[in-house]
Amino acid sequence: MASSPCRRRRPDRSFLDVRYLGLPSASQTVVTTPGQDANVAIVLGAATATQVADVIVTGVITDGVARSLNQQKNADGTVNVLSADAIGRYPDPNVAESLQRVQGIAIQRDQGEGRYINVRGAPAAFTAVSVDGVAIPAVSPTTRAVDLDTLPSDIVSTVEVSKTLRPSQDADSIAGAVDIKTRSPFDKRRLAVSGYAGGSYNDYGGSDSRAGATVSNVFGPDHTFGALLSVSYSETNRRPDNVENAWIFDDRQTIGSGAKAKANPAYNHYVLDEALFKDYETKRTRTAVTGALEWRPDDALRAWVRGSFAEFNDDEYRDTLRFTYSDGVATGTVTDQAATYEGASIHKALRHREQDNKITTLNTGGEYTFGNGAVWDATLAWARSEQTYPHRDEVVYRSNDPQKINYDTTDHYAPTYSPFASTYYSTPANFTFRENTFRSNDTNQEDVSFKTNYELPTIIAGREVTLKFGAKYSTRDVSADEERYRDRTKTSPVNPGALADLLSGRPSRNYDYDLGVKFDHGLATDYLNGIRATSTTAASRRTPQSVTADYTANEDILAGYGQARFDIGATNVLLGLRVEKTDFEGGATSVSATNVQMPVSVKRDQTDFFPNLTLRHSFSDHLIGRFALTRAISRPDYADIVPRVLETTDSGKTTVTRGNPDLKPTLSNNLDLGLEYYLRPLGVISANAFYKDLSNYRFTLVTDGVPYVTPTTTVAQVTEARNARDGHLAGVEFNWQQTFDFLPGWASGLGLFANYTLTDAEIKTSRAFAGRDAFALPGQSDATYNAALFYEKYGFSARLSYTHRGDFLEAINATNPGLDLWVEGRGQLDFTSSYDFGNGIELFGEAKNLTDSAGVRYYGVKERTYEYEKFGYNVFVGLRFKL
Repeated sequence: MASSPCRRRRPDRSFLDVRYLGLPSASQTVVTTPGQDANVAIVLGAATATQVADVIVTGVITDGVARSLNQQKNADGTVNVLSADAIGRYPDPNVAESLQRVQGIAIQRDQGEGRYINVRGAPAAFTAVSVDGVAIPAVSPTTRAVDLDTLPSDIVSTVEVSKTLRPSQDADSIAGAVDIKTRSPFDKRRLAVSGYAGGSYNDYGGSDSRAGATVSNVFGPDHTFGALLSVSYSETNRRPDNVENAWIFDDRQTIGSGAKAKANPAYNHYVLDEALFKDYETKRTRTAVTGALEWRPDDALRAWVRGSFAEFNDDEYRDTLRFTYSDGVATGTVTDQAATYEGASIHKALRHREQDNKITTLNTGGEYTFGNGAVWDATLAWARSEQTYPHRDEVVYRSNDPQKINYDTTDHYAPTYSPFASTYYSTPANFTFRENTFRSNDTNQEDVSFKTNYELPTIIAGREVTLKFGAKYSTRDVSADEERYRDRTKTSPVNPGALADLLSGRPSRNYDYDLGVKFDHGLATDYLNGIRATSTTAASRRTPQSVTADYTANEDILAGYGQARFDIGATNVLLGLRVEKTDFEGGATSVSATNVQMPVSVKRDQTDFFPNLTLRHSFSDHLIGRFALTRAISRPDYADIVPRVLETTDSGKTTVTRGNPDLKPTLSNNLDLGLEYYLRPLGVISANAFYKDLSNYRFTLVTDGVPYVTPTTTVAQVTEARNARDGHLAGVEFNWQQTFDFLPGWASGLGLFANYTLTDAEIKTSRAFAGRDAFALPGQSDATYNAALFYEKYGFSARLSYTHRGDFLEAINATNPGLDLWVEGRGQLDFTSSYDFGNGIELFGEAKNLTDSAGVRYYGVKERTYEYEKFGYNVFVGLRFKL
C-alpha cells in the first residue's frame, strides 16, 4: 500500500481524513493528548483486495505521476516534480533534457544536446541548481549557469523545481530553484539491485552506448543502517553538420586612402565577414557515481553522508574550411544577400579540442525530532566544479594566392559559394602552412557551506503555528586561468610541410558541400603533440591575452531567515523574511599600452532583504489556489564583474571582452497566482500566472568601432555586461495531465501530458543604443509547449512526446539592430516504449529527434543565418532489470 502525507481537516475534530491521488481515501479516529504528538498508521483503500486492485496504479509511468502530483498538490508554493520513473520514460541522457518536459522550462542546446535550462523564459543564470540540497557551482568561467549536460538523468530519484521560493531556500533563483535528489537506501529497505544497458545508432554519427547500475541494502541491528551505490556510463559519437556565416554591416563610404581611395560597393550593406564549414567527429562520455550511508536508529533521528561525482568529457576533432572575405575587398554589385570579393583567402584547418567537466558534491548531516514535535537539522556540505581543456590545439593552412570568390545567401538555409565550383580549394598544393595554436583553460570553483534549521510547532493566540528559523554560511572560491600560444615559424619542425602530408583519403562533407578530404587525425595529432613543447614557449605565448583572461574571485554569503506557517480556515499561510549579506572580492591583471602588468581588484559588500508571503487555499479537496509575493536575486557572473580586459586581434580585427566592476545584481519582486484542479483518480488541470518586476537586469552589449588602446591605438568590437534600469517578465502557464482509465478495455491505458507557457518580457536601458532603449529579454521565448501521449497496460508502456520553444534573443548589438543575435525556435519529436516481462526484466527502446530539427542562430532576421546545424535522429535499444 502507498503512504500519504496527512493533513488534519479541522483542529477541533478527532479524526484524520487522508487522500492520495491514485488511491482511495481513508479516515480514522484519533485519540490525542494536548501538547503531544500522535503516531497514526493508515492503510489506504483497505476495504477489500478486489477494490484496491481496481484502483491502485501499478504501472511505471503512472506511479511516477502519482508521486509527483501528490507532492505538488501538498507543497506550500508552486512546485513541479519529476520522478525517476517519469524521467526513465523519456529518451533523455542528461538532466537538462529531462527538465524540458516540465511546464515553463526550455533548454539551450550544444550539438543537439540540452545544456542549460531557461525557466519561465528567464536566462539560465537565473536558476540555481543543487544536488541533495547542495548548491552546485558552474563549471564554466563565464557564467553562473550550471551545465546540466554534465549530470546524467539516471542518477536521479526526483527533480524538484520550485518556481516560488520559501524563506528557507537560497534567494539566488529569480526564475526557480532546481534540486536534484539522488536515491536513498531506505527507499526499498532491503537488498535491491537494478540496472540497464543498451546501444544506439546516431543518424549523424556512429554507435552509442549507455549502462548503469544501482545496489542498496539495509543492515545492522533492526536494519538501522543503509548503504547505496549507483554508477552510470554513456558514450555518444556525433558528427553534426555545421555551417557558420559571420555577418558585418559595412558602412564605409570609401576604401583605401589618398589617391587610391574609391567608393565602397559594400557601403550600407550586410555582408559576410567569413563562412566557416565545420566537419565534426565528436565523442562524448559521461561517468557518474553516487553513494549514500544513512543511519536511522528510530523515527526521531536520522543521519547521513551522501556524495556524488559526475564527469563529462567532450573529445572533438573538427576539420574546417573557411572562406575569409574580409581579407579582400568587395567588387561589382553588392546586395544584402550576395557579393563578390577580390583578394579573399581560403583556410583549411584541423582543431582538436577536448573539454572535461567534473562536478563533485559531499554532504553530511543529521535531523532530530523532539518529543514536542520540534525538528532540528544541520548540514555541512562541500561542492567542487572543474573545467579543463587538455587539448585545444589547431593547425592551419592558408591559400597561396588571393582569391576572387562570391556567395549568394538568397536561400539562407542552403547558400551558394563560388569556390565549390572549382577545384582550387580541394587541391592541397594550393595551400601553405599558416600557424599552429595551443590554448589551455583551467577553471575551479569550490564551495563550502553550513546550514541549520529549527522548526517548532506552537500555539500563538489560540492558533496552531509552526515557526521555523535557520541560518546558512557559504564561501566560494573561483579561479580561472587561460594560456594562449600561436606559432607561425616557417621552418621545420614547426612548419609540418606540405598539406598533403597531413591529409587522409576520407572525404569531408557538410550538408551538400564537398569540402575535399579530411585531415588524418592521427598524423595531425602526432604533429601537434610533438611540436607542443616547441610552440608553447615565451616567444609564442600570446600576451596580454594569456594574462588578462585570468581572474580570481571569492564570495561569502551569510544568510538567516524566520518564517511562520499557520492555517486560517482552508487557507494555509506562510509568512517570513530572509536576509543575505554578500561579501565579494575579485582580482585580475591589467596590461598597459606599454606592456606593464598591474594587479587590479574589486571589493564590495551588500545586504539584501527578501520578504515572503505564500498562500495556499483549498477551495475543495480537488481545487487548490495559490498566491505568492516573493523577492529574489541574481548575482553577476564572476567574469563580468572582475576588472579584466581580454583583447584579441585576428585578421586585423580586434575584439575586446571586458568586465564591469560597477555591475549590480539583478533583483526581482515576484507575484504568482495559480489554480489547480486535481482529477480523480490521477490527473491535474492547472493555470499559473506570474509577474517579475526586474531592477538592474544584466544584459550583454556588443559595440562596434570603439576606440581602444593596446600597444597601438585601434578600434575594436567590445563586449561587456551592463545593467538595464528596469524590466519585467510576465507570463501564464497551462498544464493538463490525465489518465483516461475511465475508457473501456484496452483504451483505459491511455494518458496525456500537455503544457503551454506564454511569456512577455522587456528591459529598458538607461540610454539609447542605435535609437533603442527597450529590448526583448535575452533568453526569453514568447512560447514554449510540450505534449505527450502515453499508453500503459498489459506490461507495455509507450510515450510519444513533442517539445517546442520559440525564438529568443542571445546578444544585443549596440550599434545595429540588424546584428542582434537570435536563436531560432525549435521543436523535437521523441518516442519511447518498453515491455515488462514480469520477472524483473524489461525491454525498452527510444527514438530521439524524429523530426531531424536543425539548430539555427541568426542576426536580426532569419535571412542572415549565422549558424545552421543538424544532428539527426538517434535510436536506442536496451534492457532494464530489477532484483
